[in-house]
Amino acid sequence: MRYRTLGNSDLKLSEITFGAWAVGGWMWGGNDMNESIEAIRKSIDQGVTSIDTAPVYGMGLSEEIVAEAIKGYKRSDLQIVTKFGLRWNDTKGQFYFKSHHNGKDLDIYKYAAKESVIAECEESLKRLKTDYIDLYQIHWADETTPIEETMEALVLLKKQGKIREAGVCNYTKQQMETAEKVINLVSNQVSYSMLKREIEQELVPNCIKLNKSILAYSPLQRGFLSGKIKPGHVFAEGDHRSTSSFAKDENLKAINTFLSAIKPLAESKNATLSQLVIRWTLQQPGITIALVGARNAQQAEENAKAGQLKLSDEEMMYINKALNGLKLT
Repeated sequence: MRYRTLGNSDLKLSEITFGAWAVGGWMWGGNDMNESIEAIRKSIDQGVTSIDTAPVYGMGLSEEIVAEAIKGYKRSDLQIVTKFGLRWNDTKGQFYFKSHHNGKDLDIYKYAAKESVIAECEESLKRLKTDYIDLYQIHWADETTPIEETMEALVLLKKQGKIREAGVCNYTKQQMETAEKVINLVSNQVSYSMLKREIEQELVPNCIKLNKSILAYSPLQRGFLSGKIKPGHVFAEGDHRSTSSFAKDENLKAINTFLSAIKPLAESKNATLSQLVIRWTLQQPGITIALVGARNAQQAEENAKAGQLKLSDEEMMYINKALNGLKLT
């Protein structure tokens, strides 16, 4: 496993970081707690030292699972990354969307006022059973709160030693510039995959210029790039992927045709398609970390082993040529 420094800080994360959204069950058709714990532990044993979670992932459950999974490991050897700003237990701020979890209807709000950020941090620290968070990130921008106010809360939390570094998620170039007037940001966590490359136009060049790290979430496009989801796939009840445009049969056919084209390269390197896709992601300009989820120990081990791969310039060109022929509707 390789480890990469975030921005201009001294904080290093494993280049493959465990993404703990799915283990919370919310929007993924439920979860198995024991398998989730084993997935995280298997990742750590494979050299994955960093775990990314959030309060809203299972309404606190994901953070609690992370806390249980890291028992017995030296805290200073691990990096806990979590978020704030999506509330299911308050109606302040900007309404985001309606959801459902464990038989209950939920209204999700974006809210990042100063007092709310500080309160959320305390709640996360309790659920995670730790006294500090390595990287604390706003989950989505809240249009009802000035960015400066939100960042002032992070300044305070950093002074108090409750967070090591501040980052953002899903921020635009302009939003990052506003935040930087108040606090030094080390990273921006954004969606990025072979199927979703919009950030290459503006955000990536700007982050490279300013030495800000990019944490790429959903590099496997939530499983659609794993080769395991075929046309006609039936998703579990509550799995948000069923409504994705990538789930349409014509798009699944196109995606799997592309994956078939690069499969010989994966096989020549004794790697799976998922491992090849993760490695491609990590070798893209400006991408520092790939956040990859796993719901059991086998998936976790497979993902971690992508850290052992290396793609030559010629191999990257081979993949990109096949990717350029992929057309989705």
